[in-house]
Amino acid sequence: MRYLVRSAALMIALTLPAVPAMAAGPYTDEPSKCLVRSTTAADKTLLVKWMFATMTLHPDVKGLAMVSNDQRTELNKTTARLFEGLLTGACLSETREALKYEGQSAIEASFGVLGQVATRELFANPNVANGLAEFGKYFDGERLQKILGTGK
Repeated sequence: MRYLVRSAALMIALTLPAVPAMAAGPYTDEPSKCLVRSTTAADKTLLVKWMFATMTLHPDVKGLAMVSNDQRTELNKTTARLFEGLLTGACLSETREALKYEGQSAIEASFGVLGQVATRELFANPNVANGLAEFGKYFDGERLQKILGTGK
């Protein structure tokens, strides 16, 4: 089970943008729905904080944010408890069925969906949306349309 949780955690971190492209079978859908349904807004915020704190370990982004070892340890512990509770409690039957018929990849994909939903909710925040709008000031969409031949 520990390997499964680690795998699911890694899958969230690695596949956020790619979840729709993953091949998911019918038994992947149920744990995905259960995970999303069974997590609160606070759980999803915790998940995003954990992903962010983990990403700050990469040398290319390390200098952009300061996350202490104590903060990261606490996020790891709390997120592990959340995953364990979901897999062994709220979504136990869905987890068992998915593992039985589609294997570990179904659970990994399900946690990828949860990570994607949590991230989408984060990006819905007005402050984050304004930050994304700032990017738009510097992106030349007309030039792109002209080069790709999709402009008017």
